[in-house]
Amino acid sequence: MIIRKAQSKDADALKTLYFEYLTHFPPKEEQDMQLWKQLLDKFEKDENMHLLVAEEGRKVVSSVQMAIIESLTHNVRPFAVVENVVTHIDYRNRGYASALLKQASEIAKARNCYKIFLETGSNKESTLNFYRNNGFAIDEKHSCLKRL
Repeated sequence: MIIRKAQSKDADALKTLYFEYLTHFPPKEEQDMQLWKQLLDKFEKDENMHLLVAEEGRKVVSSVQMAIIESLTHNVRPFAVVENVVTHIDYRNRGYASALLKQASEIAKARNCYKIFLETGSNKESTLNFYRNNGFAIDEKHSCLKRL
C-alpha cells in the first residue's frame, strides 16, 4: 500500500470513489474534470489541505480529506477537520482507511493541531465503530449543518 497526497492524475479515480461509494446522491450534472484536476494541483501544494489516497497496485482504493484550520484558541494552535473518508467496496476491511486516518493524525500532530474533528454523514453502527476503533470519540461535540 502506498499513501500519498492526491494528484491531478487521480481525478477520475476520486470521482468514482466519491460518486459510487461515498454519496447516495451523486450530482446529475456532468463534472468539469479539468476543474477537479486544477483543484487537486492546488491541494497538492497547500500545506493546510491534505487529500490523501491509498494506492494498491497503482489503483486509488481509498481516500481521506483533511483541512488544517488556524485558530486563535488553545494557545493559537490549529485544529484539523476530516471528511470524505471512503474506500472502494472491493477493498474494504483491509486497513486502507485506517492507514489514511493514521497518516492524517500524524500530519495534524506534526502541525501542532490540538484536535482532529471528523465529520460523517453515516449513522450506521459499523461505521461509527470503525471511527471509534481509530481513536475518534462519538458525540463528544455536536455538528450543526446548514445546507446552502
